[in-house]
Amino acid sequence: MGGQSRRRSGDIATVVSGVLRALAICAPVSLVDAPAALAQAFEPRALAADIPAQPIAQALAAFARQTGLQLVYVSGVVRNQRSRAVSAGMSVNEALSGVLEGTGLKFEYLTPRSIRILAAVVVPPRETTTKTPAGDQLQEVIVTADRREENLQDVPITIQVLTGDTLAKLNVTTFDDFVSYVPGVTAHGVGPGQNSIYVRGLATGERGIQASGINGSFPNVAVYLDEQSAQLPSRNLDIYAADLERIEILEGPQGTLFGAGAQGGVVRYITNKPKLNVTEAIMNAGYATTAHGDPSGALDVAINIPIITGRLAMRGVIYNEKRGGYIDNVPATFARAATDLGIDYANAAGQVPANSVVINNFNITGNHINPVTYTGMRVEALYQFNEDWHALLSQSYQNIEADGVFAEMAANSLGEPQPDLSVQLYNPSYNKDRFKNTALTIDGRAGALKLVYAGAYLVRNVEQVQDYTNYARAASGDYYQCANPGPSPATAQCFSPNSTWHDQERNTHQSHELRVSTPSDWRIRGIGGLFYENYQIHEQVDFFYLTALPYFNPIGPPTGYYTQNGSSVLPNGAPVGWATPGAVFVSAPVTSNNPNVRPMGDGFFDDITRGYKQKAAYTSVDFDLIPKKLTLTAGTRYSSTDTWQVGSDVGSFGGCQLINHPMAPNPCLNHSYFRNLDAQGFDRTFSRFTSRANLSWKITEDALLYYTWSQGFRAGGFNRGPAGVGISPLGVGPKPWQAQASTHGGWLPPLDFAPDNLTNNEVGWKTTWMGHRIQWNGAIYQEDWDHVQIGAFDPSVIGNVTTINGGNYQVRGVETSVAARVTTGLTIEAGAAWNHNELVKEATFLWADGTSIDFSALQTSTGQKLSNPGGSLGSPLAGAPPFQGNIRARYEFAFNGYDAFAQIGAVHQSHSLASTDRLSLDLQGNSVAYDLPPFTTYDGALGVGKDAWHVQVYGENLTDTRAELYTNYAQWYKATTVIRPRTIGLRLSYKFAVL
Repeated sequence: MGGQSRRRSGDIATVVSGVLRALAICAPVSLVDAPAALAQAFEPRALAADIPAQPIAQALAAFARQTGLQLVYVSGVVRNQRSRAVSAGMSVNEALSGVLEGTGLKFEYLTPRSIRILAAVVVPPRETTTKTPAGDQLQEVIVTADRREENLQDVPITIQVLTGDTLAKLNVTTFDDFVSYVPGVTAHGVGPGQNSIYVRGLATGERGIQASGINGSFPNVAVYLDEQSAQLPSRNLDIYAADLERIEILEGPQGTLFGAGAQGGVVRYITNKPKLNVTEAIMNAGYATTAHGDPSGALDVAINIPIITGRLAMRGVIYNEKRGGYIDNVPATFARAATDLGIDYANAAGQVPANSVVINNFNITGNHINPVTYTGMRVEALYQFNEDWHALLSQSYQNIEADGVFAEMAANSLGEPQPDLSVQLYNPSYNKDRFKNTALTIDGRAGALKLVYAGAYLVRNVEQVQDYTNYARAASGDYYQCANPGPSPATAQCFSPNSTWHDQERNTHQSHELRVSTPSDWRIRGIGGLFYENYQIHEQVDFFYLTALPYFNPIGPPTGYYTQNGSSVLPNGAPVGWATPGAVFVSAPVTSNNPNVRPMGDGFFDDITRGYKQKAAYTSVDFDLIPKKLTLTAGTRYSSTDTWQVGSDVGSFGGCQLINHPMAPNPCLNHSYFRNLDAQGFDRTFSRFTSRANLSWKITEDALLYYTWSQGFRAGGFNRGPAGVGISPLGVGPKPWQAQASTHGGWLPPLDFAPDNLTNNEVGWKTTWMGHRIQWNGAIYQEDWDHVQIGAFDPSVIGNVTTINGGNYQVRGVETSVAARVTTGLTIEAGAAWNHNELVKEATFLWADGTSIDFSALQTSTGQKLSNPGGSLGSPLAGAPPFQGNIRARYEFAFNGYDAFAQIGAVHQSHSLASTDRLSLDLQGNSVAYDLPPFTTYDGALGVGKDAWHVQVYGENLTDTRAELYTNYAQWYKATTVIRPRTIGLRLSYKFAVL
């Protein structure tokens, strides 16, 4: 069969060659028969300027412009090919040979002024990653960080790149897998697709995943799938790394070219594109075992098929991976305690009512309850209209099914430490995360200019249910679950503490971009474009913690709002409520994702739609002050971002409890805690310029030194509506600790919050040494982050979850990476980041009368001293370890006709903080600003391959370290996200290609 296939391929090659030769008959026969004579008869001018490494079609165009020669070739033979760099002064033949080196292409003269480019031989299948390199040079990496295809070493910004080969070598397929290999990047999260990404420590911490689309700030690190931005508060788009060309991490503000979502940086997933002239298939299969957990299995298959050779091709990938769980739900009993905050203040006897329900979780206990499955596919079609224009249509789909939870219960709600890798859940919990994305990219040339249109539409749906039983110990737990806990202890009773929350989130993201750029070999070159995006979050979160059902009426969306003297807000900023004297009800519609009355047991819900609409125009110009040596870059982006919010925020607290309000309507609408956000006029527009300037000096061909000044911007937004702060020392009231607030009119959380801004100053270098055997890059930077958006939550101080503008932080750091081909086959790669950050200016908060609040002079009802909610001078950011580093060594060698390798690596991260929140306390009065301890992990792999086959055995977290990645108190117990326990796996790969 193999011989027959080879003969058939040879026949095809003969036919193609014959056709090309027949076409060449149009030239004089004497010229065709004597190419050497033709070359000598005409002497075109030598290269006047360097031609850098770039897509080969562009390199050939630059060659033709400089030499005056006409080049003839079939477009398919240069598709997805890259040139080598050639220098000014080279002869025509030397330069063209250099451009084509390593591509499998050759050239021959047709006439004295025309040259044909054609395939020299049929290119064999690409070798597997285990193949011993032919030379000792490090591989060139091409990126598009500046919206052009460029050598990584020529781009004057800090970029970390994980190529497809690197991802395979590291055996990583998800975000949680690869983030530890990227120094300077951290993530706080509670499971797959439930992370906030931070670059260079620009983080303040998160309150929790529930209602994050409503309460969370817009992310300050953008996530891109090719040309489509796709970020969502607290929920990273966790794209499975199957058939990816590379992942780029652009550090520092990228707002000029990537917009408001790229304040701190960008994570870009770049897919492999269809090839017009290659039939290709790639298969990867894997099996792994995890210590303390269940086994895992994975399979992905990618196929590239030319439909019309040189004109139309399709590429598709399909994947499925199921990872076994490793966290156990252990048997437990939940009983109320006298120390519960609700019991403590409500029951005069300080005792749990005798008629209190106790529950257990015996029916849902089990081992390894947190398996996760990634299932997805991507299909792309590339159509070549002509030599200059082509279109790429892409359709992606992915589904993540994650059961259980991915954070262990480090301590329960009573503060008692718990065993490793265990939780106590009383209800089944899961997270379902699905997205689909349709994208169209059209690019081509109009004269010398390159034009690109990129349009995409992404829809992401998330449904999550989590156990919330420990909320019963919170200050309001008794209100929803107990009857008569205080006035008549003898007859008091508490119903079941069983609780859950149910989050349904839908994100739509439509974007359109039109870019134009000049050739990269012009002395003055530029890029500019127009951008539009419409980003919406539809979220509905229902908290099912009301179990005293006989004493409540159900709640539903409001049908209007209350006013006093024509205003929905009182003079002190508090909302006008149903019980406000003189309140008048005004009927008004409310936007609802779910317009229905909620079922009994739903004690609180958010039903809110939030939107961002951005219009922008940008430009960036490079000017070679000294050609190919000293370049000045200047760019700016003008954006106008309209933010808005509608919907409702409704709870049973304050009016729906029949014991105190027997006349409450049924259903309890417009009568208890509710906010009609449609009536608040939540619509703001933020317009500004975001700019950058760069000076880069190409000291030698292998050494680049640069300075960059750049700005980042994140749009503001809204809180859920006006709300009081209860018995807080910031609220007006009769209590002794409220004396200052009463004197100055009190303080209320703001209805909206302003943008925060980032300014970066960076000096960097990119160098290669010893004939491209050593590469050393690095950067020193200072970032000033002003008016930082901070999520604050403390029932006794701030009240409900609120986003405020805090103070100004300064971040100083150093990053470096080294890659070295030590000997033939042996490569060592290492990276490190040092980061120091602190609050350099406290935020100013004002009482209602305009007087500054002195938080050091305040205390809560329990005597807790207060600090500035926006942070105290000198305090650090969250998610910002002072040091991160990794090192990896890989040795590739031949063995009995096989290509083999051995690899070992290590990752270290120093301690960091989980949050900047210094106000919130756990139920035992301890701060929830947890200090995450340092950790070191190790991994290794052994592999062998031959021809198209490759097999390897790998180990991750070999020492079974229980590294703590993030800790939070959002579910009313100390929950710590830990890395996956020791995993040993087997991976098999197969690839073939026919040109």
